[in-house]
Amino acid sequence: MTVSPPAAPAEPVARGSYEPVVPRSYAPKPSPVDAGIEVTSVARSAPDAGGGGVLSAVATVAIDGTEPVFAGHYPDFPIFPGVCIVECVQRAALAVAERSGMPEPRLLAVESTRFLGAVRPGDLLTVRLELRDHEGAVRCRATASTERGEAASVRLRLSGEVAV
Repeated sequence: MTVSPPAAPAEPVARGSYEPVVPRSYAPKPSPVDAGIEVTSVARSAPDAGGGGVLSAVATVAIDGTEPVFAGHYPDFPIFPGVCIVECVQRAALAVAERSGMPEPRLLAVESTRFLGAVRPGDLLTVRLELRDHEGAVRCRATASTERGEAASVRLRLSGEVAV
C-alpha cells in the first residue's frame, strides 16, 4: 500500500484586497421579552458548609398579550416560549445580583430546564430563585410558576460569586 504525502494547501482562487474577519462583539443581545422584572424579595442566608453565600429571591414578570413573541408562537393559541421563560429567569437573576451588590454576572451555561406548564398572555409569572456559590461560579436554581401552577424549573451557571 502506497501512502501519498499530504497535498500542499491550495492557493486562494482570487487574490486581491479583502477585509479580515473580525469577531463579533459578545455584548448581550436585546431581549425578546418586553416585560419588566420586579424583584419582590431578597433574603441572604448564612454561608453554607462550603463557606459560600446563598441568596433566595422572588421576582415577578407580568406577561402582557402584546409581547412580540406571541405573534408567531402561536397566532391562534398564544403560548409564551420556553426560551423566553429562561430569559425571564436570567434577567431576574441579574436583577437580584444588582440589588444585592454583586458584580454583574454573565451567563455561563443553561445547565437544565424542564417545562411543566404553559404560560399564556395575561399571566403573572412568579420566579423563585436561589443563588449559591458553586465550584467557582454561581448556580441559580429557579422555578417559574403562574396562578395555574409550576411552569418551569431552570438551573443556570453564572460568573462571579454571591455577595454576603
